[in-house]
Amino acid sequence: MSQERQAKIEQLWRQLIEVIGEDPQREGLIRTPQRAAKSMLDLVSGYRVIPADVVNGAIFKEKYRGAVSVRDIRFFSLCEHHILPFFGRVHVSYIADGRILGLSKVARIVETYSRRLQVQERLTAEIAQALMDLLQPKGVACVVQAAHLCMMMRGVEQHNSETLSSVFLGCYETDTSLRKEFLESLKVPSTAPFACECGEALE
Repeated sequence: MSQERQAKIEQLWRQLIEVIGEDPQREGLIRTPQRAAKSMLDLVSGYRVIPADVVNGAIFKEKYRGAVSVRDIRFFSLCEHHILPFFGRVHVSYIADGRILGLSKVARIVETYSRRLQVQERLTAEIAQALMDLLQPKGVACVVQAAHLCMMMRGVEQHNSETLSSVFLGCYETDTSLRKEFLESLKVPSTAPFACECGEALE
């Protein structure tokens, strides 16, 4: 972590605190810029990581040709439109074609892309494409279920809303029975429309 980068972010936080009408020298706020800068750098640490480094050689030759599914991978990310959190679960599956991935690496790939300024649609697509590129399986499915604070805390204030997004590649895109089997394992109706909206027009 660059000290110069952190110092710049700290200064920006001090300015923001002052602009909104607070006193950055007040006891409770004196160290807030430092804490917030460290937090922000952690929340966007995915920019400094690439999936190949995360996998770190944990791709193994195996005769297995079936499905490998990992469900309920928890993630937290920042919506690039309002810099507010969105969070939820990622479910992924791939049809192996002679190569398998260490299971913990699936979660690390999710973390790599979620720790960036994101929109849910792109996050879903990036996770799926990374698995496709790294493993070259017969197909990949990725479903993301998330709650967005930009919808819950402000604007339309839909406190109980959940957004679903999905990407299907390879045989998951062409074979409806495979896709249906995966969605049914998640208790998601195969005919359900998948949408991903930030919730409102940007302001």
